Amino acid sequence: MADWTLAWRLARREMRGGLAGFRIFLICIAVGVAAIAAVHSLSGAIGAGLARDARVLLGGDIVVRTTYRPVDGGTRARLEELGPVSETVEMRAMARSGQSAGLVELKAVDAAYPLAGTVRLSNGLALGEAFRGLGAVAEPTLLDRLGLEVGDTVAVGEAQYTIRATIEREPDRTVGLFTFGPRLMVDRKGLQASGLVRPGSLIRYHYRILLDRPANSGGILAGLREEGLERNWRVRGLDGAAPGLRRTITRLTLFMTLVGLAALTVGGIGVANAVRAHLAAKRATIATLGCLGATPAFILKLFGLQIAVMAGLATAIGVGVGAAVPFALQGLLAELLPVDPEFGVYPRALLMAAAFGALAASLFAAWPLAAAARTAPVALFRDVRGRARAGRGAGFAVAGLAAALAALTILTAPDPRFAAWFVAGTLVTFALFAASARATVGLARAFRGAGPGALRRALAGLARPGGETAGLLLSLGFGVTVMVAIATVEDGFADQLRDRLPRDAPSHFFIDIQPGQVAEFEDIVEADPGARLDQIMAHLRARIVALNGTRADRAEVAPQARWGLNDELGISHAAAAPAGTEIVAGTWWPSDHNGRPRISFDAQLAAGFGLGVGDRITFNILGREVDAEIANLRRISWDSLRMQFTTIFAPGALEGAPQTFIATVRADPDAEARLTAGMAKALPNVSAIRVKDALDRAAELLFRIGLAVRAVAAVGLAAGLAVLAGAIAAGRRRRERDAVIFKVLGATRRDLARSYLVEFLILGAVAAAIGSALGLAAGFVLLEEVMGLAWTAPLRPALATAATAVALTALFGFVGTWRVLGRPAAPALRQAER
Repeated sequence: MADWTLAWRLARREMRGGLAGFRIFLICIAVGVAAIAAVHSLSGAIGAGLARDARVLLGGDIVVRTTYRPVDGGTRARLEELGPVSETVEMRAMARSGQSAGLVELKAVDAAYPLAGTVRLSNGLALGEAFRGLGAVAEPTLLDRLGLEVGDTVAVGEAQYTIRATIEREPDRTVGLFTFGPRLMVDRKGLQASGLVRPGSLIRYHYRILLDRPANSGGILAGLREEGLERNWRVRGLDGAAPGLRRTITRLTLFMTLVGLAALTVGGIGVANAVRAHLAAKRATIATLGCLGATPAFILKLFGLQIAVMAGLATAIGVGVGAAVPFALQGLLAELLPVDPEFGVYPRALLMAAAFGALAASLFAAWPLAAAARTAPVALFRDVRGRARAGRGAGFAVAGLAAALAALTILTAPDPRFAAWFVAGTLVTFALFAASARATVGLARAFRGAGPGALRRALAGLARPGGETAGLLLSLGFGVTVMVAIATVEDGFADQLRDRLPRDAPSHFFIDIQPGQVAEFEDIVEADPGARLDQIMAHLRARIVALNGTRADRAEVAPQARWGLNDELGISHAAAAPAGTEIVAGTWWPSDHNGRPRISFDAQLAAGFGLGVGDRITFNILGREVDAEIANLRRISWDSLRMQFTTIFAPGALEGAPQTFIATVRADPDAEARLTAGMAKALPNVSAIRVKDALDRAAELLFRIGLAVRAVAAVGLAAGLAVLAGAIAAGRRRRERDAVIFKVLGATRRDLARSYLVEFLILGAVAAAIGSALGLAAGFVLLEEVMGLAWTAPLRPALATAATAVALTALFGFVGTWRVLGRPAAPALRQAER
């Protein structure tokens, strides 16, 4: 206890001089902790907002959704026994006004709607009053697109609706990636007047239930889901409110947490450099204490307390900044999100960030601290250079701290599996850079006599015993890896925002074409000189209920393929393979096939299911189960924007089922509006989806996500620059001595500057080459596995980032050594003599 008391008293005296020497330390820890605290605080605020508003967002406690057909009377009665029920019908339709037409998300509601929350209209009208006499309400966007005002009429199908008000708030409306048009809301009577409810039309019926006994929701939900597997329902509870938003937030939280951890890891290297530089500046103090009888344990306590105080201060700064970030972004989040986040202080998020900061600081400070404590006083006085021996105990401590940091990373991640890969990748990255550092030193030692004077001095500097080559290379390389990975992700997002329209993509999709309208549809397209029919195929919706006889809810499939069992799939049937079909396994059936059901299936989804040619998939199609054998597997390029179906049946299985047709059409720019308006007038039930509009909406959503990626990129850049500055500062004292010796031997300031510049350029080039390769690999995993976006081999941003890293290395190195080069030799020599 006396040792601890004395160590604290001496440590406190040491710290009276201020934070000199610890600025880099503070920045490196604070940046990483702030990033993690901010990400998890934002996630907590959004999650709390979703939990608070879950009933409103869902429209009740439970939602049962069916496609094509409503539930039967008996099922409706059973649902009503659970509590009040509201039935809504949703579909896409074309709205027309004069010569203008546009796609709308049509929603028909009953008198009970909404069960939770309220619909707010622009003029304060009650919803029932607004629907009187074929009235409707719409989002303001629809009025802007069609040039309408409140009180005007709009045609949908066979009905003319009077717009009575605009919608200011629709409680259960969450706009996602596949929302293609503004909302138009009518009542059930108004929908019947439109004539759009036809067999095979893509109509979704939602039954929202407000439970009389919410405490029993778990059992009720399980029962309905069990029944839904057989009847092709989709059932959601409060935990499934706004599922698209939840998935996006989870992915962003995972991505930004891992980038924050990467920043903290890079910062940890800076911590090691800063601790090493601080202890190097205290060599005389450590030597004096050793001569006065201080043991290595006491020196460890003395400087360990200093570092612990600084780590605590840095962590507190990071936690404070991270906690404030959600409040600072309050206005921006209100515009971007369909739910109001529950802003507040989230202790779990802040404690988690603090734990990461404390573990990272301890892990990276332990080795240089232990090495300094064990150095003999005579070596310190003589300024003997060489590799520090921290001891076996320090090795065990570092291993234990690393294991604790890895465990915390995995246990707190939204996706532990991916977090484990992140940890493994970090360890591999450290090992690769350590090996490359040894190789660089070895090559520099082998060739240090070659080349002109500046190159020889640079190679000698890289090869010097006890030099900082390994530390600098690790610092720079890991920083480059993180920055290239972030640049790769940014490029992936940018690719989603630009050039998303392939040259051969159709301009329009037309949906809900009735079988009896196919010929008329083709005639209308053919009559327009600026349009041409690309493809037309039958369309049905189905749900997979079994794989090789194993029920879907019990089948073991890859996580990335789970969506194929949870969601409905678009299916079709064809005698001949559609144009552009790429079969990777099996063969297509004869055009006159008339045997048992056979299918052509998506090869990527089949791989996730663990299926191949000859295996069986059971589908629920309009309440009827169809067991089909896989005849062939197709490679589907979804980004081609051509008509694609995960499943195509052979002839003989689906021709008699209620179905509609989907067509793709290519239209010249000057013919697009004419074709859309003419089709809406001739075939009012047929909806047109303009491909460019759909991509623009997707681009808007991806742009919002890209803002978060760029913010995290700034965090990674700040950490990398801080580490670079710290690494250069750590070797300043050694360079001062080298500069003095070279000057005594006749070297000029220009000679030394050229030597140091070449040395830092070599270090930067090696770090950039290895870091770029690792960063590209990390970016691939982040884009393909975490964000679900395509990796486009972005060599240009990777090379630009690597070149920037080399330039910054040379710049920082030159600036960091410029003052060293200017020091006169005589005072330094007199100090060395003493």
